[in-house]
This record gives sequence, C-alpha cells and structure tokens, in this order.
Amino acid sequence: MTPAKLRLAQAAMGKPETKVADLCAELGITRQTLYRFVGPKGELRDDGVKLLDRRKRIMTQTM
Repeated sequence: MTPAKLRLAQAAMGKPETKVADLCAELGITRQTLYRFVGPKGELRDDGVKLLDRRKRIMTQTM
C-alpha cells in the first residue's frame, strides 16, 4: 500500500456506493489489505496512520 493508494481508498470507502471488490481490483490490493489500512466508513486504521506518519517523517528529513 502506498500513501496515494491509501488516500484513494479512504475517499472511496467514505462513499456508500463503493463496491469493495471493484476498489480492490482497481488498486491492485486484497480485501484484507484494504481493511488493514482503512475502515468500512473510510476512517484510517492504525496501520494507515502509521503509513502516513512514516511518509511525513521521510519528507521532513529530506527537506
């Protein structure tokens, strides 16, 4: 999972019409991976928060 995929998944999961199977296929991830990072209503789970925090730290270090 990349930060960009995570943000797309988060936005899509916040919409009731989203079909999880289609979203997973589009992102190239499994349903298990999706739910590891994002909850059913689009909320970030612990692993999602960690992924974005890691990305933020890396970006801060390179500046």
